[in-house]
Amino acid sequence: MTFTKERPSTPAVPLSIGSLPARVREIAAETPDLVALREKELGIWQETTYAGYWEMIQVVGAALMELGVGPGDKVAIHSENRRAWVFSELAAHAMGAISVGVYPTNPAAEVEYLLNHSETVVLIAEDQEQVDKALLVKDRLTHLRHIIYIEPRGIVSYDDPMLLSWEDFVETGRRRLASNPDEVGRLVDGLDPESMACLVYTSGTTGPPKGAMISHRNLVWVMNHVVGSFVGRQPKRKEVLSYLPLCHIAEKLFTEMYALETAATVNFAESIETVTSDLREVQPTTFLGVPRIWEKMQAGVVIRMMDASWLKRALFKAGVAVGMRNADRILEKGKRSFTGNVLHGIFYVLVYRSLLDKLGMRHCLGPVSGAAPIAPEVLKFFMAIGLDMREGYGQTEGTGYATVNQEGNIKLGTVGPANVGAEVKLADDGEILVRHPGVFMGYFKNEEATLATISPDGWLHTGDVGEWDGEHMKIVDRKKDIIITAGGKNISPSEIENKLKVSPFIKEAIVLGDRRKFVSALIGIEYDTVSNWALRKGITFTTYRDLSEKREVRDLVQGIVTEVNSEFANVEQVKQFRLIPKELDHEDGELTATQKVKRSAIAEMFGDMIEEIYGAV
Repeated sequence: MTFTKERPSTPAVPLSIGSLPARVREIAAETPDLVALREKELGIWQETTYAGYWEMIQVVGAALMELGVGPGDKVAIHSENRRAWVFSELAAHAMGAISVGVYPTNPAAEVEYLLNHSETVVLIAEDQEQVDKALLVKDRLTHLRHIIYIEPRGIVSYDDPMLLSWEDFVETGRRRLASNPDEVGRLVDGLDPESMACLVYTSGTTGPPKGAMISHRNLVWVMNHVVGSFVGRQPKRKEVLSYLPLCHIAEKLFTEMYALETAATVNFAESIETVTSDLREVQPTTFLGVPRIWEKMQAGVVIRMMDASWLKRALFKAGVAVGMRNADRILEKGKRSFTGNVLHGIFYVLVYRSLLDKLGMRHCLGPVSGAAPIAPEVLKFFMAIGLDMREGYGQTEGTGYATVNQEGNIKLGTVGPANVGAEVKLADDGEILVRHPGVFMGYFKNEEATLATISPDGWLHTGDVGEWDGEHMKIVDRKKDIIITAGGKNISPSEIENKLKVSPFIKEAIVLGDRRKFVSALIGIEYDTVSNWALRKGITFTTYRDLSEKREVRDLVQGIVTEVNSEFANVEQVKQFRLIPKELDHEDGELTATQKVKRSAIAEMFGDMIEEIYGAV
């Protein structure tokens, strides 16, 4: 298909307000004492009201201007999720600058690329670790002028004119604001909705990350539509747990767009490692979980049941059996039967309530799985214990908005019908196309990629292959990931991978076979679950690698592979597999910052293992 260079202008769709900072100001005026943000400091939750939120946006915006930041300049944030993250991002938006997120796990080389490519002038870094990455490459950062550090530990002795502490930075903003208290507010009023608000860099699974340009209009339009499409029923008390990197559009969707549309309270997780305990403490009313989170939750339940008394195991087994029948009824009819409701009530008291409480899902009305494919069996498990589980679909380039399963109209294995205001269709080759006012402006400094992604009439080419199941969309796979065997058969590796990962014993599965005679897989075990299993079997081990090399573990995984193979045609079955001797890691280049497998890196790193598979037959 050929594209002209003229990209369509964004349709003049009415917006509720001009920008996200303007929405914070609006809530602050209506309910100034409503809690907007919570963050733990020394183990104690510290709160910021919406009035305080708007104040800090103004203070940080004034501080950025004091450093010479102007409209169109880039301000990068390299930090875990915290209040300073959203203060900084929305402050940059407020005064016409452009925010750029940098993943906390990005190594120095990737930090260098992102800061240079984005032309960042100010970097807001969380701590010594992130500051050190920037200082290591600062001589090659041609645009960078200032580094603001939030946590002073280990940095106060540094002698570099670029460095400025968060406290001193904020104080300069307060002084400027004192002499001109309406300065930031006037800039917010003058923002052009069509102008760029942020650069969101893609995962970079096949090459350097591309910077998606997201406008104020994109953000506000999606904010105005996210509740009706994504979240469904709304409780009076709205609580969000922010834990995915705020660099990712999925977390922006909930921490910023959903939270501001509904005036919710955002609770920042202490770290990705503490999400399980944070969920129990916060008990969010809506939650976006990537597949890895839901899979880990399910695996955790399996481990707890292994250690439970016989009575608890029996009640759990009976509760899940009843729940699965109820889930089947919900999928078929949209709701439980009368008998199903009665049984659900009984097992809610006996099993589900305690389980949901431990998972942190007791008050959650709108749990969503997104950002990557998930096995239907995992979703059905959570439906069985009483969660209104739904899978959705969106991309960075569409501001995270495209489709989602709706309450009462759920089809497992699909990502649902088109969201309100979104058009979705399939191209002749099966590629999913999306069009709505949240579709991005294009890729920063990459016109060629932009023209290949957005058609002249505004359709976003997602790169995903799909198929319709009635009005519901089913994702087949990424176009570039579909395997074509030596015999010419097209195979979706993600479908096989997700089936394998249904097992609580398997964490990673990478299916291979492109231009090969048969399908194979590299498999990574779920260490916590397999180690628990091994100890029960009296199998001694020392490390992850040692455990993976045990014959008994290989036999365990072989049984899972054999069971999964029975669900596929012969040509799609995994004929051979090898167990990966280490856990995949972003810092080693095997995963993207959003935990997606980099297939090319895996093929290179485990090339000998792959050749051993195909050389063995």
